[in-house]
Amino acid sequence: MQEYSATAIEILDAAERRMRSGGFDAVSYRYLADDVGMKAASVHYHFPQKALLGKAVVDRYAEKFLNTLGRIDHRQNSVEQHLQRLCDGYESAVRNTGLICLCCILGAESQDLPKIVSEAIANFFNQLIYWTQKALGDHPKATTLAPHLIGTLQGTMILAVTLKRPELMGEAANQLISLVNR
Repeated sequence: MQEYSATAIEILDAAERRMRSGGFDAVSYRYLADDVGMKAASVHYHFPQKALLGKAVVDRYAEKFLNTLGRIDHRQNSVEQHLQRLCDGYESAVRNTGLICLCCILGAESQDLPKIVSEAIANFFNQLIYWTQKALGDHPKATTLAPHLIGTLQGTMILAVTLKRPELMGEAANQLISLVNR
């Protein structure tokens, strides 16, 4: 994980909250400066370009999320346990923040984002799909099932946040694990 100063971490946290609530355009250096109690020039000092800020926010988010999933070890955990960890990651994000996945929000607008930001989002999803394929172990449809599982969790997260029904995440988890076991 990249090392950031305490001030840069405050800026990244504020930018992530704004992006998860309103997308990439919800972030302005003036708003971030107000959020963290500094001048906009100080935000520019830490992140000279908005594209670099966006990439840093996505990279940090991706690293944190993927780290919560942990390594795949089929000797100690079953496919169901790995998938439950994946589902729990999404559910805890909804319950703890009430916000949609950063990369889901930004992924929806990736066509209009700076290239380095959209590449960082694609990298997150590629890593998440890879992790999920590995979690599925020897499942004969792991390659096609992994993106389906991620898409279902992303979509359910949107519904859970919009409808203020976080329990939808648990219901989706049960159905997805059942689907995999067929």
